[in-house]
Amino acid sequence: MKGYIEERAITIAQYIIDSKATVRQAASRFGVSKSTIHKDMTERLPAINHTLAENVRKVLDINKSERGMATRAKYKHISEEQ
Repeated sequence: MKGYIEERAITIAQYIIDSKATVRQAASRFGVSKSTIHKDMTERLPAINHTLAENVRKVLDINKSERGMATRAKYKHISEEQ
């Protein structure tokens, strides 16, 4: 793996952990695609720094669960209006 890719993965991981950022927010901040962020965090980072990867996974899992709750609340609100 190229050095800059490893450095990018570590930098983005630290950003996600420190700011509790979503994949979309990180992609926007670093000017890469959501797919790149996802691949860096789920495939590349565990090979580079397993502990950092576990911490990122925790943040991303929280973000994912919150996203699901927001979606349910949105559709519950819409169905109540009808």
